[in-house]
Amino acid sequence: MVRDVFLLSLYVEPDAIEGMPSDCQVVSISPFLRTLIKEAAELPLEYELAGRSGALMELVQHEMRQSPVLPPSLHFPTEGRLSELCRQFVERPNIHETVDSWAAALGMSRRSFTRLFTRETGTSFMAWRQQACLMCAMPRLAAGEPVATVACELGYESPAAFTLMFRRAFGSPPLAYLGLR
Repeated sequence: MVRDVFLLSLYVEPDAIEGMPSDCQVVSISPFLRTLIKEAAELPLEYELAGRSGALMELVQHEMRQSPVLPPSLHFPTEGRLSELCRQFVERPNIHETVDSWAAALGMSRRSFTRLFTRETGTSFMAWRQQACLMCAMPRLAAGEPVATVACELGYESPAAFTLMFRRAFGSPPLAYLGLR
């Protein structure tokens, strides 16, 4: 998580919902499913399968199958110096950071850095940098900061350039994605 979050968990037996993926995924939660999860969290652990409780859980399961998968989250490396650089980047993200500047900061060649970064994060530096910028932008946009301000502070040339990148990653422009428009 990039910022403070409120987390509400709902645990479901692995075999309870047919057609669910076997690996961990981040999904988009609709306002309807969010409300259902809040209601389900209030149920006792041993709830009645018949009646309202059972029907509520059936509906949760149906809605979970309909939830669209979001792009992967941000993976942090475990290697100390690289991990620290990544954490500093998240504190002050800038889309113009380069492989060369990070390699130099770690006293490595570009090639060694690229191999290390890919091994530690599972992705390229450029893809990670873009995802980090997106992840850092989300809470700011959700808090009501203007797209133009966020785009500028992340180093994008224009709000349109940021919006295009956001749309490519999430399938819709920032305000529509966050349900703010």
